[in-house]
Amino acid sequence: MLLEHERRDVCLTARRLADSGMVAGDGATVSAGTVSVRAGRLFAVTPAGVPLDRIDPADCPVLSLDGGVLEGRREPAAETTLHSAVYRVTDATAAVQAHSENAAAVSAAMVELPPIHHTAARLGGAIPVTGYATYGTGELSDQLVKALKGRRAALLANHGGLAVGMGPDQAFEYARLLEWLCGVYIRARAIGEPRVLSEDELAEIRTRDGYAWGGPDVFF
Repeated sequence: MLLEHERRDVCLTARRLADSGMVAGDGATVSAGTVSVRAGRLFAVTPAGVPLDRIDPADCPVLSLDGGVLEGRREPAAETTLHSAVYRVTDATAAVQAHSENAAAVSAAMVELPPIHHTAARLGGAIPVTGYATYGTGELSDQLVKALKGRRAALLANHGGLAVGMGPDQAFEYARLLEWLCGVYIRARAIGEPRVLSEDELAEIRTRDGYAWGGPDVFF
């Protein structure tokens, strides 16, 4: 079986997504999101028509970035085009896309998610919202590629969010962080005008992230 390890990781991450509360439905829905894991020029992705918590490795299609499905007993999910586009232009080895509530809300109302919490630096700072395009189309894929430049996540207008990482664990955690940051912004905006971190402040945070608990300027 091609990409046996990667197909297993797709299943495990899909189940984590279903159990995380980020997606709508009773545990999971057929169209709640998509997961992919890459190995070289090939990648495995969640199949169409199967709830996220019920996917088996053999269900997961394996595709080539050069075009075409190579293996898998089910068809690829409609949003596989997003994953293929990501792997053509980034070094990411995994991607998680979810129709999560907070991300969907922000993506329907804003042109970007401002960085109002220091953890936004992990995703690249302010998170762009793509222009609207129908899901599963090349137009949306092109919009996503532009939005991901210098970022580890992006919001898809009137849709949800997608995060990429070096491995499925990182991609999942970035997707969860994106959803949390969207929720924080929504709640902060309900109270007042959130304070947005500047580029200089985000740069300082990235420097600080490179140290352990003590940091660069602790004296004993």
